[in-house]
Amino acid sequence: MSDARIRKPQQSMPPEWGTFALILFCYGTWLAVAFGVASWSVGVAIPMMALVAALHSSLTHEALHGHPFRKKWLNEALMALPLTLFIPYNRFRDMHLAHHRDETLTDPYDDPESNYLDPAVWNALPGWKRRVCAANNTLLGRILLGPLIGQLSFSINEFRLAVRGDRNVLLAWALHIPGVVAVLWIVSLSGMPIWAYLISAYLGLGLVKIRTFLEHRAHANAQGRTAIVEDRGILAFLFLNNNLHVVHHQNPGAPWYRLPSLYRQERDRYLACNEGYVYRSYAEVFRRYLLQAKDPVPHPLWPRH
Repeated sequence: MSDARIRKPQQSMPPEWGTFALILFCYGTWLAVAFGVASWSVGVAIPMMALVAALHSSLTHEALHGHPFRKKWLNEALMALPLTLFIPYNRFRDMHLAHHRDETLTDPYDDPESNYLDPAVWNALPGWKRRVCAANNTLLGRILLGPLIGQLSFSINEFRLAVRGDRNVLLAWALHIPGVVAVLWIVSLSGMPIWAYLISAYLGLGLVKIRTFLEHRAHANAQGRTAIVEDRGILAFLFLNNNLHVVHHQNPGAPWYRLPSLYRQERDRYLACNEGYVYRSYAEVFRRYLLQAKDPVPHPLWPRH
């Protein structure tokens, strides 16, 4: 699957006004929670803002895949306010598009979103790091620890690239920092304390980790690495149907609201492609993996040969 297919949606497609309206709804709810709900109860505002942050993350994912408009700069402008604070849009875009090379999915080195480690790296870790990584491989651990572990690893790598003079990294952060300042400035004018907003942003990223926790598995067949969670509840909406993840990987240009119908039309084919890597709901995922690891931290099929 080439980057050209991912990066360049068909120019003849009309704007997706429903997605645009959802983006406006997200920002409007953000302001309503910060200036309205937080003035009444910060304790209620924090989980509500976490939901907004998770939805904004999902909308950012839509934007980098060419939605709701065909013009890349316009989609990026819509996502200029980084409500989740921690990851520059340009870096998320570049790493996620690299992740869409299905032949390298779960690769500890070539897949930027892989949660697996090279077994040689795992064996060299001190015991406390292994225990932290093992805890992070349970669903509860991924929700509570995942954002912190991911951010530390990401930030260290970004610093190394910046020191080497990587222009893409430097540009991404130069664009990101003013956006963070703008978000925190707006929040500072509201009834929501900055500390409460930071907690909600972290919790929002924790919610997103529910989706990414089992999206991919180690498998010899590239098509067998991507999951389906047949959920149609609040989490499916919050994730904009990316729980139907194999459908998204095979149709990266399809908007979020088309994924359920694409899945219904060819359900048997998708399940044959991913060799039955399917869960009926997120309730099943929680029952099975809340306190239990889905798979090992060291990649079980590594090295390649």
